[in-house]
Amino acid sequence: MDAYLLWALAGIALIIVEMLTGTFYLLVLGVAALAAAGAAWFGQSFWVQAVVTAAVAVAGVLLINRFRGKSLPASQQALDVGQSVTLESWISEADGLARVNYRNAQWEAQVVGERVAGGTVFYIQAVEGNTLSVSATKPRLA
Repeated sequence: MDAYLLWALAGIALIIVEMLTGTFYLLVLGVAALAAAGAAWFGQSFWVQAVVTAAVAVAGVLLINRFRGKSLPASQQALDVGQSVTLESWISEADGLARVNYRNAQWEAQVVGERVAGGTVFYIQAVEGNTLSVSATKPRLA
């Protein structure tokens, strides 16, 4: 099978999968693969095809980040804030680090305020990476 057909099939497959996800990144990769198919059609070597693919993919990702913004809107970042968690055990009570149960999974949490026994309900104040900041008082949401 010719190289341009392989690139074209890969590009079309990525674009079809993108229709199911809606993230735009697979669309960029699909367009990049189609650009490589064009380079292959014109008889360019594999390395030129690969460079064309990489250049179009990088340019597309930069455009997506420029138009969508690099971070989520504040309304999406705060979806977990105010939700309740259950204190399972302490990792380091002196530092206020604990294991909590949230969404049927174990999370690491920084307990702000009073230190209480396991089984107590806390509320998420903030999400910092994969660590929850929790306290006994429910935050006021705007």
